[in-house]
Amino acid sequence: MTLKRKLYLSLGAALLLVVVFLSLSIYTSIFTRPGEYEVAVDSSEYVTIERPVFKYGMLVNGMEVKDGYIKHNQLFAELMEGSYISPKVWQQLNLLPRSVFDFRRIAHSRKYSLITQNDSLKTAVALVYESSPVEYTIFHLKDSLLVEPCQREVKTEEKSIAGTITSSLYETIDALKISNELTNKFVDVFGWQVDFQMLQKGDRFKLIYEENSVEGVPYSIGKILGIYFEHFGHGYYAFPFDQGDGMDYFDEDGNSLRKALLKYPIEFTRISSRYSLSRFHPVVKVFRPHLGTDFAAATGTPIRTVGDGIVLEAQYTAGNGNYVKIRHNGTYTTGYLHMSKIGSGIVPGAHVKQGQTIGYVGSTGLATGPHLCYRFWRNGVQVDALRVELPPSQPVDKKNLQRFEEVKKQLIERLQKIPFVDQPGQAIVSSR
Repeated sequence: MTLKRKLYLSLGAALLLVVVFLSLSIYTSIFTRPGEYEVAVDSSEYVTIERPVFKYGMLVNGMEVKDGYIKHNQLFAELMEGSYISPKVWQQLNLLPRSVFDFRRIAHSRKYSLITQNDSLKTAVALVYESSPVEYTIFHLKDSLLVEPCQREVKTEEKSIAGTITSSLYETIDALKISNELTNKFVDVFGWQVDFQMLQKGDRFKLIYEENSVEGVPYSIGKILGIYFEHFGHGYYAFPFDQGDGMDYFDEDGNSLRKALLKYPIEFTRISSRYSLSRFHPVVKVFRPHLGTDFAAATGTPIRTVGDGIVLEAQYTAGNGNYVKIRHNGTYTTGYLHMSKIGSGIVPGAHVKQGQTIGYVGSTGLATGPHLCYRFWRNGVQVDALRVELPPSQPVDKKNLQRFEEVKKQLIERLQKIPFVDQPGQAIVSSR
């Protein structure tokens, strides 16, 4: 083959490749016909895809969701007013055993949600009752009753806080916006070592504690993991330690900070009138002994028993109003006066556990305003409940001292690393 013929053939092949390439640029594929896979774009025909919305694990798109809070004396059936529920489901609700759900126990101010179809009847799909930020119950109502108890995930985070007292602990805690629950746990630990009504400006504290949250919102306080409290220039430590029979708190020498009885019968609050042998009574207008300690608190504030015991009296009298009297042992007896109401199951002969709610603050009997009058007997004689000397619990056992010293050393180092604030009335909160 001549050189000239070879040149022509090469030029022809190159031209064929150019034609094929141009064809592929015009059509999607050599196997498709013109127009295939081409989409005509018309902005007026865009389709909107609705984002799925879930509540309590249920898809609620296209449904109506009504949120509310339980009112005083509101009945469970009233929560579903305005919606349609089939007679079959109503019957199942009426026959629901209390072991599954006790409708009498729905509580004031608890949240509920009613989910209905968006139809003319407002057909009920589900009702959700939140007994706490963690626990809730779903009543599926559409075809047949299904009661589903549920729990949200609780996340626990370790935190630390340091603060300086400005006046009283109560006012300082309120100004610092520190959780009341954390304050109460703190006071319960040091209740018999420190008079929290006699704090001075400049007293300081550091705490390491656990905070529980649900869906990113703080829910409760867990364990206190360590405390340093500086009062009148003296430092107090509290170390949690378990010797095998539950967590307790001990000082630097391994002595228990817990006594047989709690110091305060309600969550820490202002004392409005202390024990006195001569007090002007605001109702009867005469001076006479006031052998109790008054705790001013809002009506309905829970009252707790300061220790295990047996209920001696639970009744109403003209002077005491609604009151409860508890014998803790052969030495100590306590009384709780002027309650708005006595707690459920608190009757003479009932056994109660330390911290159990036995009633609620009120102003019944000879009282000018809502408060608790707390009375304390030792060997049958009334004494000042806030100054009585109680025997301490058992110290750290010798066989556990080495382990306790290791826990103490680690906690002291951690507490020392928490900086104090420079100005009174300020607090530093940090997470680990």
